[in-house]
Amino acid sequence: MNKKILVFTDLDGTLLDHYTYQTDDAQEMIDKLKQDNIAIIPNSSKTFPEIELIRQQLSLHSPFITENGAAIYIPVNYFEQQPSDTRLEGQYWVKSFSHSSEHWQSLLKEFAGDFANFYQGFSEMSVSELMALTDLSEDNAKMAKQRQYSEPLHWTGDQATQTKFVACMEKQGANVLQGGRFLHISGHCNKGQAQQWLAQQYSQYAALSSQSEKTLIAPHDEIITIALGDGKNDIAMLEQATIAVQIKSPVHDFPSLERNNNIYQSRQYGPAGWAECLQEILSSTLIC
Repeated sequence: MNKKILVFTDLDGTLLDHYTYQTDDAQEMIDKLKQDNIAIIPNSSKTFPEIELIRQQLSLHSPFITENGAAIYIPVNYFEQQPSDTRLEGQYWVKSFSHSSEHWQSLLKEFAGDFANFYQGFSEMSVSELMALTDLSEDNAKMAKQRQYSEPLHWTGDQATQTKFVACMEKQGANVLQGGRFLHISGHCNKGQAQQWLAQQYSQYAALSSQSEKTLIAPHDEIITIALGDGKNDIAMLEQATIAVQIKSPVHDFPSLERNNNIYQSRQYGPAGWAECLQEILSSTLIC
């Protein structure tokens, strides 16, 4: 059996430390995955420029998923041919699953006026306000504001009001996801849907080696997906993956999953827990 392992990973609070945004504790495992030709695929609420920068810093060549599954970016020529239903944008083939961020901003203004005092949207925030909420640098905060498919909100109301707000937005066709820090308004897309679509492309097309931007590896008979995440917005990809890894968070409990098999929960936080669980999985019989 010709198997291919794909590692789909959340970033904030998972591969990146919740407070420092550093990956130091995971670097040795990142290097091992590259050496073993295991693709590391960011699957995050972050924007295209944010993830592109992180990929450059970590020397990753694989595709990536932005804004909670709203879009997939595949480097041109990563697969032997361009997947159907994708479009060319710069150096990427792009598959999108959601309306634009402007669409969701318009819906908020039109239908959520009764809740306007309980949240602030990314599009309304200044760079300095976002920096204060996230501890991001100025450059990183500017990139975080470049939403293409969603509108994150800083919610300041109580839970009961939030429940009413969510119902209001869902009635208008929005999908509302709670991330590590923000409430995300987008289309009916999620990390699991995007993960599943991309995994199918690996089974259909030859793909570039994780160690080389020139060597194509033949399509695989079996795709093993390992998904790692810490938040509620990671549930869909954790449920869909072959193996689910829940990363311990310093700010909230493990979200509940419906599945009860092939689940790992890290003992350590963030990138240290990321490396801990992947080491355990790669040493197990689950992927043999």
